[in-house]
Amino acid sequence: MTFPRLHLFEFEDQIWLPGIVRDLATDYLSFIQAAFRLHRPILPLLAEVLRVTNQRRIVDLCSGGGGPVFQIQKALSAVGLSISITLTDRFPNWRAFQQIEEASEQQITFVRESVDARFLPDRLIGLRTIFNSFHHFCESDARRILFDAVEAGQPIAIFEYTERAALIVLLTLILTSFLVALATPFIRPFRWSRVVLTYVLPLIPVMCWWDGIVSHCRAYTRDELQALTKDLGASYEWRADRIRLPYSAAYLTYLLGCRR
Repeated sequence: MTFPRLHLFEFEDQIWLPGIVRDLATDYLSFIQAAFRLHRPILPLLAEVLRVTNQRRIVDLCSGGGGPVFQIQKALSAVGLSISITLTDRFPNWRAFQQIEEASEQQITFVRESVDARFLPDRLIGLRTIFNSFHHFCESDARRILFDAVEAGQPIAIFEYTERAALIVLLTLILTSFLVALATPFIRPFRWSRVVLTYVLPLIPVMCWWDGIVSHCRAYTRDELQALTKDLGASYEWRADRIRLPYSAAYLTYLLGCRR
């Protein structure tokens, strides 16, 4: 059962949020995506776009703590798609990005300065990806991201685990704080700030709990994603759909766009 989209307040979007708090929260999100292998349903879709567009470079927008990019880069390489990935974000998590760059042997690099997903610098050429961050944008900004890709002649692929479903919101409400507390000892690199801000002063569980609920309330449906592509010109072909995540009642919603 879905409900109307609510573009509510998220802590992660706020410029005044201390960088250490934002980075610890995005570290947790990246850990969860890797632990539950949420990248797996994305792989065939991403491989299809890369082959159709003949792209071998990905420019990842709104990268947060790196999301699933490291696992995706390794998996695509294993099936013969040797690609490079550039991480970007409005609030770059430099420590996480550096760790991924080193682990990938520089197959994954990052932009140190702030990058606005709505207005990418001309030098960032390649398939644009957004993993579980598109819901952060209101309709006008979301459309602007798509228009910027069209204007630059670059393909774009958007993947969202968030879902405007009452059951998913309820599960997020019940489980998030517990999952943050459970995951914290296993997130690397170890940081005392992570321990303190999870167990002593529980800012990270509270922030992830609230932002998690709001993320689902902000999620775009398949039809809403398709509607965002209207009036972007006839030169691009768009495909919006959703697929069920393995061993779950949840769905992955996606939007793919490339030149005809």
